[in-house]
Amino acid sequence: MNAPMGGRPHVLVAGGTGFVGRALVRRLVAGGPRPRVTSRDAGAAVAALGTGAEILRADWVSGEGTEGAGDGIDVAYYLVHSMGSGSDFAASDRAAAHRFVEEMARARVARIVYLGGLGEDAGDLSPHLASRREVERILRDGPVPVTTLRAAIILGAGGSSFEMLVQLVEKLPVMICPRWVSTPCQPVALEELLRYLVGCATEPQAIGQTFDAGGPEVLTYREMMQRVGDHLGRRPWIIEVPVLTPSLSSHWVGFITEVASGVARPLVEGMRNPVVCRDDRLARLFPGPRLGFDAALDLALEGRSPVHRRPRGPATGPRRSGGFKTPRV
Repeated sequence: MNAPMGGRPHVLVAGGTGFVGRALVRRLVAGGPRPRVTSRDAGAAVAALGTGAEILRADWVSGEGTEGAGDGIDVAYYLVHSMGSGSDFAASDRAAAHRFVEEMARARVARIVYLGGLGEDAGDLSPHLASRREVERILRDGPVPVTTLRAAIILGAGGSSFEMLVQLVEKLPVMICPRWVSTPCQPVALEELLRYLVGCATEPQAIGQTFDAGGPEVLTYREMMQRVGDHLGRRPWIIEVPVLTPSLSSHWVGFITEVASGVARPLVEGMRNPVVCRDDRLARLFPGPRLGFDAALDLALEGRSPVHRRPRGPATGPRRSGGFKTPRV
């Protein structure tokens, strides 16, 4: 490894301008050598991350600018996700993962840390979770050891799944929802997940392992939305029906919330799969505060930017421009 004095590794974060990536980069900047971040838009990356990180313009899907991205790197975080970029996000994720593996192998990177999706390895996975598994397999098929963390909903300001739940509660006093509202889920606080991600960069016992990353509570989506409502002072009425298709549900979510339909559909489809941890090995390997749902929710709501905060009171309509297209069911 090329670790400097003090033993802290040189780190690359691919996908460092996303929700988790931004938080991880800020944590890395505060605790070690200047991390390198790859981004398709260097200007946007500087605006989001400041000058504490080394910004490298690189597109893992097309391959543009990726040559040499791994030079001098010890640990590479792979947080790239093409969801929302087009209809075939799985093909884009597949291409990006192959290029990433090739570059990290060429640069002799010591380990990769990958954040994937929680859930059983069943044959009926949603396209979103199936793509996360495929990326995991591609990374593991390469010569660089991979540590995989699998997470469900991450409770933090700006996360797509979190914002989707909160904005639905903010805007709708009554919801007619499909069966996914009764699916069990084990969300994790962003702060807790960051502790695990940072720890996996240097812990020898984490090399080559796959961990489930979840908080201390298992809740249904109905229970989560109700508890969000309790925090906002407006618990919603939720009516479960069996007839809403993923297409209709995702268009509905995309219309009501600020989560784009291209992101909402994979998220909604994924909600049919139970996402519960099989064990707590990760929490035992990296001990620290285990934030329950309510405590994590408090932190996430406090951290929301003013544009995402809504006044308490009667639900308001979406602030989108343009009309609502009739969805295909």
